[in-house]
Amino acid sequence: MERIIQAKTVVAGNVDGITLVSNEPLSFWGGYDWKTGEIIDRRHSLSGQIAAQRILCIPFARGSSTTTAVLLEAIRNKTAPAAIITTETDFFFALASVVADVLYQTPIPLFAIAQSDFDALASELFILIQDGKIHIKA
Repeated sequence: MERIIQAKTVVAGNVDGITLVSNEPLSFWGGYDWKTGEIIDRRHSLSGQIAAQRILCIPFARGSSTTTAVLLEAIRNKTAPAAIITTETDFFFALASVVADVLYQTPIPLFAIAQSDFDALASELFILIQDGKIHIKA
């Protein structure tokens, strides 16, 4: 069985992978290790998880523009998530992706979905994102 969620495309890209989901926002400054892709905020529900090459699903980034800098370093180091799904357009993530496209030709696909659709996500799901549609494989 497959469920399809229509997403708002913030930064385009087709990708597939395994989800890593939290209902908590994440500060990349002091919360994400750009050298390893590990979530290092010990108070966060995903603490100790590796987000590198996963589809990271969090409602939004917590913090300031340093999120952009940390994510950009992770992109350069190839330890960034394969894509990010949020519940609203997150300008810090979008900026990092756009700059990564200019500097490294490696944007991170970024999508926003309704809260009710976000609530249906769980970690360890295989999903395919194609043309702004999120295909969840059951």
